[in-house]
Amino acid sequence: MLDNMPRGTICIEDIEIGMSRHLRKTVTDRDIELFAEVSTDRNPVHLDDAYAQDTIFEGRIAHGMLTAGLISAVIGEQLPGHGTVYLGQSLKFMAPVRPGDTVYAEVKVTAIDHAKRRVTLETHCAVGNTVVLKGEALVLAPSRKFD
Repeated sequence: MLDNMPRGTICIEDIEIGMSRHLRKTVTDRDIELFAEVSTDRNPVHLDDAYAQDTIFEGRIAHGMLTAGLISAVIGEQLPGHGTVYLGQSLKFMAPVRPGDTVYAEVKVTAIDHAKRRVTLETHCAVGNTVVLKGEALVLAPSRKFD
């Protein structure tokens, strides 16, 4: 994975509106197979070339939640990072991700509630110029005062 910042924690006291972090990851057949095993979602549109060829996608696609997991990786590793607790996430899947696609996942701070330690993040994933997923996350950020 390639990203723009080191792993770690950004405490709520240091988070600012407009901050963003991202990563890039190429989704492999192995990623899809491992996700199917862990999630128990073995829908053939993800795993069977012949089956998937006859769907609206005309080929295999990655699980949508595998793609969404890249958003979780940015949140849990970069912004806010280690110690962050997910409170909610909205997702809208816009286009499929296929084996071999490189996904760009980004989060951007849109609101901060310092009193409740809550951070709202605009989230999206893209393959090239195509947005494949967009949404919003609400997280509980770590704090130097309490953690």
